[in-house]
Amino acid sequence: MDERLQAFEHLLKIMDDLRAKCPWDRVQTYDSLRCLTIEETYELSDAIVEKDYNDMCKELGDLLLHVVFYAKIAEEEERFDIKQVINQLCDKLIRRHPHIYGDVESNTATEVLQNWEKIKLQKEGNRSVLGGVPHSLPALIKAYRIQEKVSGVGFDWNNRDEVWDKVQEELGELQQEVAQESDKVEDEMGDVFFALINYCRFLDLNPEDALEKTNRKFIRRFQYIEQQAKANNRKITDLTLEEMEAYWQQAKTNV
Repeated sequence: MDERLQAFEHLLKIMDDLRAKCPWDRVQTYDSLRCLTIEETYELSDAIVEKDYNDMCKELGDLLLHVVFYAKIAEEEERFDIKQVINQLCDKLIRRHPHIYGDVESNTATEVLQNWEKIKLQKEGNRSVLGGVPHSLPALIKAYRIQEKVSGVGFDWNNRDEVWDKVQEELGELQQEVAQESDKVEDEMGDVFFALINYCRFLDLNPEDALEKTNRKFIRRFQYIEQQAKANNRKITDLTLEEMEAYWQQAKTNV
């Protein structure tokens, strides 16, 4: 037997044992696992950002455990089982890759994405191109996915220069509303973010990744200021803004 199949079979048998014999595993439900699954997903995300491949391997295992766990609970309730989960996934992958398993020609990633959206609408019963975007996605990721999906059916800008013009237009509208102390400032700020996310897409950048890298860079540099204050037997709250700025400039070179 393929070693991969043996490993998966071993996992399924362990899951059966845990569900039958472990007091904690036995009482878990879909709802009790949900937040843990979200936490595991973010831990995997951290490992990917840090390029920590050993940790990535571990976190992927944790996520796989959750998939098997949900399927085990569903099997006990006679709703579905892991075999159905896998078979439905395989069917979907084959259906959505007619350029591999059929006679459709797709030579670029963009063409593949466009075909996916058509398949979802024509063969999978989706009522809206945006129907598959989860409501609970963080707003930045949701905006990016919305833009990707509508692009898949041709609703998109022609080039990045047009998108940058839109960013400038939205910035101008925001400044105007701020100057007027209007109640539309929040709406206009949202439009600026949405346009910038679109511009990221045209630069082949993921805005979530870009912002997370900046977050981590800021943390490193601010912690450098804290370290320098401590090294001089001072608290950061004792530093003047000018002193903090001087350390910040050092941090840009040192960390």
